[in-house]
Amino acid sequence: MIPTATERDALLQAFARALFKGDMDALYGVVTPDFVWRYHDGLSPERVLTGRDAIEKHIAERKAFFASSRFHDVVYHHLPDISFMTFRVSETVRSTGEQREQQGVERYTFANGKLATKDVYRKPIAG
Repeated sequence: MIPTATERDALLQAFARALFKGDMDALYGVVTPDFVWRYHDGLSPERVLTGRDAIEKHIAERKAFFASSRFHDVVYHHLPDISFMTFRVSETVRSTGEQREQQGVERYTFANGKLATKDVYRKPIAG
């Protein structure tokens, strides 16, 4: 079952809340058991995260690396069977204080009324 646009908005908001709180139980309440997260930030090789442990490790690494991370201009775009999120993100590297600005798009698929995949594509904003 593919969720409606309204149901997708609720899933994506619940996913974001769980992600930023590091609440893996809440996160796995809105994703399929075989959820796959692909992540490419334009600065390092692509990572493919499968399973709770890999996702939890990724979240911990990001929190340790960045002192702050703020998303701006977030917009969801729903198509019949997939959704996209466009955004800008401002981040501060914890060890150096370096400021990073990126723009990106995330592609989501759905299965059984939950998030099945998340593909993240980011690139640095030229300054």
